[in-house]
Amino acid sequence: MVRFATLKRSFGLLGDFKYEQTDPGIFYGHLAEDTIGLLEGIAAGASRVGYTEAHGDEAAQGASASGALRGMRILDVGGGPGYFGRAFAERGVEYYTCEPDVGEMAAAGIKLESSVRGSGLDLPFRDGAFDLTYSSNVAEHVSDPWRMGREMLRVTAPGGLMVYSYTIWYGPFGGHEMGLTHYLGGDRARRMYEKKHGKRPKNYFGESLFKVGCAEGMRWGDAVERAGEAEVLAAFPRYHPWWAWWMVHVPVLREFAVSNLVLVLRKR
Repeated sequence: MVRFATLKRSFGLLGDFKYEQTDPGIFYGHLAEDTIGLLEGIAAGASRVGYTEAHGDEAAQGASASGALRGMRILDVGGGPGYFGRAFAERGVEYYTCEPDVGEMAAAGIKLESSVRGSGLDLPFRDGAFDLTYSSNVAEHVSDPWRMGREMLRVTAPGGLMVYSYTIWYGPFGGHEMGLTHYLGGDRARRMYEKKHGKRPKNYFGESLFKVGCAEGMRWGDAVERAGEAEVLAAFPRYHPWWAWWMVHVPVLREFAVSNLVLVLRKR
């Protein structure tokens, strides 16, 4: 993971953010490839005894990461219009996505036979159905992100992995298309956007965008581990280079400096 999490990658991903609304194919296409690389690194690392978010044997991990997902049954919770599915299809993965919004599913014109309409809060799958479940930038769009997290754990097979990645509200991208005005408050940021653009923001605060903190996610992971439901393998900021991963462990700072938190759990 260290070799993957570089400063060059960080700048590339952050640079793509400006295309989220104007040219989503660029933003989500690159994000899909990055997500696969992230999951490959996590899966390869988790398969080794004593996996942590620290350096490890990087040469061995790098050699084994490619193809680490092959043959897995993977669920993408909130997969959207299909950019991720197309990328996963090239990796020999049995990929499924669950998305509640029909309009969002069809937005890019990508047809996936494995796309299922359903809510992340009540996943329409049996217990232990998947080797790996993950969600990318979805938790901040649901009213109860930790219920969704527990649903993801439920459908993960014992020994399988759950990867939960979400945008931190007080981070620089917490307001999404409302920009940095979210620091003035979610309701006020929404009103300012509507006044400036004459329309509702896609990510409407209080309906489809909510405050989710970094500390909340860390506490949730600890609670799940104490309950014996899963082991927390790692917690790190998704878009930061590896040498900045320590930020997730510093109260207050992490709420503003971490733009996206990744939680990696192994189902017990």
